[in-house]
Amino acid sequence: MKLAVYGKKFSAEAREDIENLHSILVDSGCDFKVYHRLNDFIKGHCDLGYSFNEFRSHEELIEYAPDFLITVGGDGTILDATTLVRDSGIPILGINTGRLGFLSNVNRKKVKENLEAIFRNDFKLSQRRLLHLECEALDLELPFALNEITVSRKDTTAMVTVEVYINGEFFNNYWADGLIIATPTGSTGYSLSCNGPIMMPGSETLVITPIAPHNLTARPFVIPNSSDIELKVYSREGQNLVSLDSRIYSLPNGEALSIRLADFTIGLVETADHTFAQTLRNKLMWGMDKRN
Repeated sequence: MKLAVYGKKFSAEAREDIENLHSILVDSGCDFKVYHRLNDFIKGHCDLGYSFNEFRSHEELIEYAPDFLITVGGDGTILDATTLVRDSGIPILGINTGRLGFLSNVNRKKVKENLEAIFRNDFKLSQRRLLHLECEALDLELPFALNEITVSRKDTTAMVTVEVYINGEFFNNYWADGLIIATPTGSTGYSLSCNGPIMMPGSETLVITPIAPHNLTARPFVIPNSSDIELKVYSREGQNLVSLDSRIYSLPNGEALSIRLADFTIGLVETADHTFAQTLRNKLMWGMDKRN
């Protein structure tokens, strides 16, 4: 089995987890490569005594063709990893050394058990749909998002106006700080913090979630994921922001944004210990009762 390990930003607290993971990989005898920034951290801060082969880009990852990409970090690390994996079909296993961990949901204390499950083929792949963005005003090398596409204000405290069209029909004008178009994967992210609904992975839906709307009747709205969405954003400053997950661009007033489903999916590894329902119960403490 061939594996690749990806991580981008690290704290001193992550050192033990990184050493543990790579010791397990060395002991397993599998072939693996390490992202160059992670390898730099290992060389400078860890006492493993090994020199690991590196990869530095999407092209080098695809050439190596691993069976899985293991991420070390939080959900943001997985979002970054999608820019390396893209449409290659390489599945991602996320080891959570961050905080919440809806996507990167493998507990740092159960790394060995989960890797052993991978080695014996005891896992499922949750195929996650992505959004695709087209805009003539933007030069987008990576025009996709796993979690959400968001438009928001820039350099102002004033609200923006967002015109929304669904399948060519005018739907609504939102007066708000911004607007989120989220996938079921992204429904536990920014959209959730703006009172959007949680959607099960695999749901054929998207959610339109306003950010701090001035009109109190403007509520999150669930639509079929087959919908074609067009947004136009206006503000007093003439410039706005559009983000694809964590990648942010400046957007001139009135430029049309066309959003639809991407034509590929990202596979997230689920072992028996880490299903979506278990993650919700653990992270959101559903069903917890101090009286019990």
